[in-house]
Amino acid sequence: MKKIIFLLSLTLLFSCNKDDHKIKLTFLQVNDVYEIAPLEGGKVGGMARVETLHKQLLKENPNTFLFMAGDFLNPSLIGTMKYKGEKIRGKQMIEVMNAMNFDLVSFGNHEFDLKYKDLQKRLNESNFKWVSTNARHKLKDGSIAPFYVKHDSTKTDIPRTYILNVKDDDGTAVKIGFFAPCINSNPKDYVDYGDFYEDSKHAYRNLENKTDFVVGLTHLKQEQDEMIAKMLPKVPLIMGGHEHTARLVPVGNCKIAKADANARTAYVHRLEYDTQTKELKINSTLVPIDEKLAFDDKVDGIVKRWTAILDEKIKSFIDDPKEVIFVANTPLDGRDTPIRSTQTNLGKMIAKAMSATYDNKVDAVFFNGGSVRIDDQLQGNITGVDVFRILPYGGSILKVEMTGKLLEKVLKYGRLTAGKGSYLQRYNIDYDKEKKIWKVQGKPIDKNKIYTVATSDYLLKGLDIPFLKPDNKDVKNIYKPNKDEVAFDVRNAVIRLMKKEQHN
Repeated sequence: MKKIIFLLSLTLLFSCNKDDHKIKLTFLQVNDVYEIAPLEGGKVGGMARVETLHKQLLKENPNTFLFMAGDFLNPSLIGTMKYKGEKIRGKQMIEVMNAMNFDLVSFGNHEFDLKYKDLQKRLNESNFKWVSTNARHKLKDGSIAPFYVKHDSTKTDIPRTYILNVKDDDGTAVKIGFFAPCINSNPKDYVDYGDFYEDSKHAYRNLENKTDFVVGLTHLKQEQDEMIAKMLPKVPLIMGGHEHTARLVPVGNCKIAKADANARTAYVHRLEYDTQTKELKINSTLVPIDEKLAFDDKVDGIVKRWTAILDEKIKSFIDDPKEVIFVANTPLDGRDTPIRSTQTNLGKMIAKAMSATYDNKVDAVFFNGGSVRIDDQLQGNITGVDVFRILPYGGSILKVEMTGKLLEKVLKYGRLTAGKGSYLQRYNIDYDKEKKIWKVQGKPIDKNKIYTVATSDYLLKGLDIPFLKPDNKDVKNIYKPNKDEVAFDVRNAVIRLMKKEQHN
């Protein structure tokens, strides 16, 4: 009898551990995360909350993997600050991501905002895997090489593709291939973007016969992701970035998933793969990162240390950086593409604030859209910190008298450079498309009239608009504010206007 029971126990043991040919995986995806701390007065976002979700998913399924689909080293307010003698430039994000044990990340266009030496420092500090299908390092002699990570004296090239090998408790094993194209929207002399369509196709072909299935970890425009999904119809999932609003778009048998920027949400993809039938099931859930999620202690400690550094810097400008100064019921649009190509509500608000610093005794206002560095939409509770995130470089508001001839020339230049940082956000200035004329306060510009305009001190240096300089003969007078005036720093002007409009 004992022998029978023993044999039954062995049978049950082996049957429990027998490979059932099915394996379950969980992918946690975030993208376009510029801020490590929560936003909207602490209500949403925060990498410490993402880590709590990460740990919950790991407890549910040990085969859980954390991904970043590009854009995290820049822009951020902390990144513009100096710490121990050098600009932070994404160092805070690498420290947080190391603590969170990210499994795989791809480049976004904003990683290349950094100078090469700073990017290399961040790469060397990272403890997670990188993949880059098309973006490669252009050397000074013109040759092309992979970007690399250097730990001690060991250099490891960042590969064009990545293979993730996973096994579950009963021995079912799966190989998942990843390719990671990045949009070529940020030209830099040290980056070669190749052709992300052709490079993606080539990467897929290299992975197809080596893996069970292939996933995209992309940083492209939505329409570009859709083209890749059509070009590679066997790809079941593209975890993407670049757009800042969540979406889950089906294209054939592929899902294109993008979470909200700054970790307001995260995508959880639960996958089940049958190694015999080759059937893959994917269930994707958009999870809000909000107050329902606690802060992970370890990550929160790192975030608080960096936030304290930031707060100390900002307190030299404003007493309470976290005071809610405005509630944006309609999102204020500071995303790179709109702010550099069309008039946005945030651009208009900044320009209006600039006018208010001179008691609206100026004819018009213009400033370069490229000075807005947040690349995000702000909604809900807005704090002083958010204003510094919008305009991290600050700068004075000048009152300038110039001829209508020069004003018109400046406005034409700004319009023709739509898509670039020199595109002008404006106040009391309109363009009549039918008549093709510029108007100030509803009237066509008189080339012989002297106009008083408010603009940024940066623009008058001629860096964005080459002929807009103090020595231009059509610049008749320049007033520069003193340190005790609101106009001395555009951020103070915006804070003052927001407070005023909130209480009206």
